[in-house]
Amino acid sequence: MATKVFMEALSPTMEEGRLAKWLKNEGDAVKSGDVLAEVETDKAIMELVARGDGILRKRLVAEGGTVPVG
Repeated sequence: MATKVFMEALSPTMEEGRLAKWLKNEGDAVKSGDVLAEVETDKAIMELVARGDGILRKRLVAEGGTVPVG
């Protein structure tokens, strides 16, 4: 079963983030807690982590892309 990864609010004021760098490739196995990507917010660069085990099937956002929270 596929699970979508959403941009989480990494700070109370965050409305969007810029995907700075992917750390996992399509097809990579991931475990809960693995860092998938680095996300740049208005204040810092933070980590987007996997919430479960599985395979990263497809990246829907390119590096440098801006994504709204949610």
